[in-house]
Amino acid sequence: MEQKLCLEINHLSTLFKTRKGVVKAVNDLSLKVGRGELLGLVGESGCGKSVTLLSILRLIAYPGEITHGSLLFEGEDLLKKSPSGIRKIRGRKISMVFQDPMTTLNPVFKVGEQIRESLVIHRLFHSEKGSGFLGHLFDGQRKKKEYRRAIELMEQVGISSPEARYFEFPHQFSGGMQQRGLIAIALACNPSLILADEPTTALDVTIQAQILELLKKINQERNTSIVLVTHNLGVASEFCHRIAVMYAGRIVEIGKVDDVIQNPLHPYTQGLLNSIPRITKEPQKIEPIPGNVPDLIDLPEGCAFMPRCTWSKDHCHEVPEWKEMDEDHFVRCFLYQPFDSPA
Repeated sequence: MEQKLCLEINHLSTLFKTRKGVVKAVNDLSLKVGRGELLGLVGESGCGKSVTLLSILRLIAYPGEITHGSLLFEGEDLLKKSPSGIRKIRGRKISMVFQDPMTTLNPVFKVGEQIRESLVIHRLFHSEKGSGFLGHLFDGQRKKKEYRRAIELMEQVGISSPEARYFEFPHQFSGGMQQRGLIAIALACNPSLILADEPTTALDVTIQAQILELLKKINQERNTSIVLVTHNLGVASEFCHRIAVMYAGRIVEIGKVDDVIQNPLHPYTQGLLNSIPRITKEPQKIEPIPGNVPDLIDLPEGCAFMPRCTWSKDHCHEVPEWKEMDEDHFVRCFLYQPFDSPA
């Protein structure tokens, strides 16, 4: 039985017009996320992972622009929504956990009030107001419900003594607790999809494991779909059901975790795995990927990885098509497709 889709991205392109030229941050990207799926989006810094998440929420600001494609969420195209329509979805049905909690949380507002804010904006406990004393009574009841819900969320994400910490400011929280606060904000309206943009980058290894375990628990208990952006293949392999490898604005390989990790097909995926240190009896030299990440203003024709690839041929000047090698394991590379050179 085919898995129901939560999100379907088709041929998405997001560009940034600068004085030096047009930055092709997301270049004809297609991706599917199933209901209740944990999908990892991996790749080097600057390959377009974060811009992809911001495009889904339509948070691309000038000089950026989504120029092409469709974003089908629960059957509706987000790119066709009005500004007020997307605001009803953003935070309520799709929420985002940003990379750095220290700059995301507002330093002058109490953490508990920032969690409650989502409930207020989306009127989760909205009741019709009367006039005079009756209206004041309804308003007080609504605030009590929002407060109790915020306390409940703080408990769920593992913030100890939530009644006391509700009234504390972000600087009184550790980095791990701040990230838990952001996750509580993301969970406030019980969304169908959470976009997690490197949520463990600024945290130590122990706290990283706790945050990932928390996200996995949320996925299991609520059947919430999660897209995790990371440059750490080790984190993705432990956390995700499937992995999509991204390079220069395009997905170059996608498949189940075991297939991608144990049988990497694209030379870029192989390079990422070879550059990870391993504990072995015999000393092993780390093999870095040669060359540098391409300039997104001046991408090479065809396969963007071609200048760094030891297997590149003349026909790599064209863009390869998707090839399914195993069940649900796709790769975009000429190594796995016949190419008829001109006579």
